[in-house]
Amino acid sequence: MPRDGRGERVPPVSAFAGWAAALLMISLFFWFSFSQVRFSWGWGAVYSYREKFIAGWLMTVGISAAAMSLSLVIGLVTAMAQRSTFLPLRYLARSYMEIIRGTPLLVQILIFFYVVADAFGIQNRYIVGVLILSMFSGAYISEIIRAGMESVGGSQLESARAIGFTRLQVYRFVVFPQVIRQVLPPLAGQFASLIKDSSLLSVISVNEFTLTAQEVNAFTFSTLESYLPLAVGYLLLTLPISLWSKRLESKYRYAT
Repeated sequence: MPRDGRGERVPPVSAFAGWAAALLMISLFFWFSFSQVRFSWGWGAVYSYREKFIAGWLMTVGISAAAMSLSLVIGLVTAMAQRSTFLPLRYLARSYMEIIRGTPLLVQILIFFYVVADAFGIQNRYIVGVLILSMFSGAYISEIIRAGMESVGGSQLESARAIGFTRLQVYRFVVFPQVIRQVLPPLAGQFASLIKDSSLLSVISVNEFTLTAQEVNAFTFSTLESYLPLAVGYLLLTLPISLWSKRLESKYRYAT
């Protein structure tokens, strides 16, 4: 049974009625807005490029999936490094996090592709794109995980050590089960942002979904018709992440 924002159960009929009303209002809003647009729609020219759209969308799916997996690893490692007693490692992780979070992703893409990747002889722009997105998102994920770890009370850690838990067991049985519940909502938001941020890889000619829409627009001169499928395609990727996060959040819900 679905729950409301306070964690209370909502009857399925009420939930369905609420969603139907919300979707109806959104549909009416956009129907009215688009009905006021004074020009002839040219979907025929854009439809002929449907296979190109599908290929670009699948490329975005692959890039985003790889970047999400790698960024989660980077974020976890960085969060653990920031709690390390080895000061050079802690300050290195902190410096990485501050530099990445304090500079625009577009600038990072240009520097890492044209300078860093070239210096190390990495020519594949798709590999570089995944690495850049992973490093960018990993810096934010590290803060999400670190905040989740610090939300665990010190008394719990002391109790775990008192009954003989090793450091690894403390993290496995005490810290991480609570961290998962805390980080799921912001983590889902970060993953959704990562998917949309992948559109910036078009500046280094990564043939993903956004670059596809730009090319179709250049071929057909149909701007709205080229970019509306872009919005729908990204929504198809981000919406399941949000729903999945809500389901896991409900699964790991417990009284505190």
